[in-house]
Amino acid sequence: MAAVICLDLEGVLTPENWINVAERTGIEKLRLTTRDISDYDELMKMRLEILDRNNLKLSDLQAVISTLDPLEGAVEFLDSLRAACQVIILSDTFYEFADPLMEKLGRPTLFCNWLVVDESGRIVDYRLRQPDGKRMSVRALHDLRFKVIAAGDSYNDTTMLAEADAGILFRPPDNVVAEFPQFPVARDYQTLRSEIDRNLELLG
Repeated sequence: MAAVICLDLEGVLTPENWINVAERTGIEKLRLTTRDISDYDELMKMRLEILDRNNLKLSDLQAVISTLDPLEGAVEFLDSLRAACQVIILSDTFYEFADPLMEKLGRPTLFCNWLVVDESGRIVDYRLRQPDGKRMSVRALHDLRFKVIAAGDSYNDTTMLAEADAGILFRPPDNVVAEFPQFPVARDYQTLRSEIDRNLELLG
């Protein structure tokens, strides 16, 4: 049985970029993530407006993100998982943000999105690879005759989890757990790995 594990990035393997930018800048509204707002376009438009209003450029955000490290235990979890099966990171982050953390994670395969940046370095827009890209990536893997196990933590992961052969919530907020009780919840990497292994056995 050929299987692929699809993992969200922020909140599963790495800290939330925007929360750390909020802490560094003192702009509380930048703490809001897909754990709080289910409409990604609404969330991103709010973020871009805040960046513009506060004259924050891509380099300012990259300076914060470059200081971040993967979550405790994430590298070991990911290395062990990649030794056992194929892993793809499906994220709504942007390539312009992700590079420092991808280096620290050992360069796993990452599918994400792009920012539109003007000549002054100001972020003026964003470009999705495709709408509902996480779910569509799982669907494409199914078309290639892979079985898929997916794990994520936020609203924007739930369509991916539903499309997968098995979906797991990892350290989700209570509001997401309450709205999506069909998905099992893992609170640590050991439990997440156990859930993945259990489903690999069931799918096999």
